[in-house]
Amino acid sequence: MIIAQITDLHVRPRGRVAYGIVDTNAMLAATVSAIAALPRCPDVVIATGDLTDCGLAEEYEVLRETLRPLSMPVYLIPGNHDRRAEMRTAFAADGYLPTGDGFLHYVVEGHPVRLIGLDTVVPGYGHGGMCAERLAWLDARLAEEPERPTLVFMHHPPFRTGLLDMDNINCRNGEAMADILRRHDNIERVVCGHHHRPITTRWGGTIGSVAPSTAHQVTLDLVPHGNPATFTMEPPGYQLHVWTPDAGLVTHTACVGAFPGPFPFVLDADYPGVRAPTTKAA
Repeated sequence: MIIAQITDLHVRPRGRVAYGIVDTNAMLAATVSAIAALPRCPDVVIATGDLTDCGLAEEYEVLRETLRPLSMPVYLIPGNHDRRAEMRTAFAADGYLPTGDGFLHYVVEGHPVRLIGLDTVVPGYGHGGMCAERLAWLDARLAEEPERPTLVFMHHPPFRTGLLDMDNINCRNGEAMADILRRHDNIERVVCGHHHRPITTRWGGTIGSVAPSTAHQVTLDLVPHGNPATFTMEPPGYQLHVWTPDAGLVTHTACVGAFPGPFPFVLDADYPGVRAPTTKAA
């Protein structure tokens, strides 16, 4: 099974750019084209929040249109830039989002890996949270299938990353979530967005990871005093989480763009480590 993860799309109304310079819509369209052109098509795509920049209905319309070329199911969860009501209205027809006005949690069944999407949004704030109600929901879902390989996807990382300004707005109550996960040995990965960088850590008895943004990236600034977060125009990217029964889940990070190649590996005859061919005696 291949799970493609895109995150922090920050879609804007048509003709508008983010932060005055980032054409997030065009960059998402390029990412969609790259995923659609992969030699092996992903089974599903998950989008881990900040789908839009301001949570506007018009932005969700642009998002739906931009994702249309993807032939596989696409599952969305909100980030702090999103608005639940507008997102639910725009994607209600897809059938996986819960109705009502509560959290946008859900489970995706029918694949070798069970997918659990978590809504960590705290309306009006940049940080996220796993409150008692959300923790209880997660605990109950994990108890339903204690032996199934499971991937949890959410927007805010519930672990620290060393990007101090971003860590100040990560998911609160992460340790309580980690305590729940440690009781289960079938959690293949907890994948997140929000930090706009590829990040991997050992956490909660499993592996926590963050995917790069399909648009701009947060500056890699690991100074201990914590500068205000800034962004750079490093190449946009996405991740492919590949699951097989023998290896479990393996993650690949791909950059989006036009690059020279592919080229064959042609080695010189005197390249170290190349055994010279032998000839048989006549």
